[in-house]
Amino acid sequence: MEKVTGSSPVLPTINMYAVYILKSKSDGSSYVGSTSKDCLQRVLEHHKGSNRSTKWKGPYDLIHYEEYGEKSVALARERFFKTGNGRKVLKNILGKKG
Repeated sequence: MEKVTGSSPVLPTINMYAVYILKSKSDGSSYVGSTSKDCLQRVLEHHKGSNRSTKWKGPYDLIHYEEYGEKSVALARERFFKTGNGRKVLKNILGKKG
């Protein structure tokens, strides 16, 4: 960390990456995504129809999210949730929440 002069410390920037799961209120389908943006802002973009993959099935509920400090870890988790084993793990996670 660099030397600080004055009264305000220099803080490192923290980038967080989120993996999120949406559930369509219209047909019950789910969507797995990831973002480096604020997760709730990203969900609002899905509500507005800004995403081609989800624009026809909204509105959505955010049913699960996870935060990671590294983009590569978040992307790997997103890819995992899109596999057969990942869907089983996610079903188990969501079953324990409700």
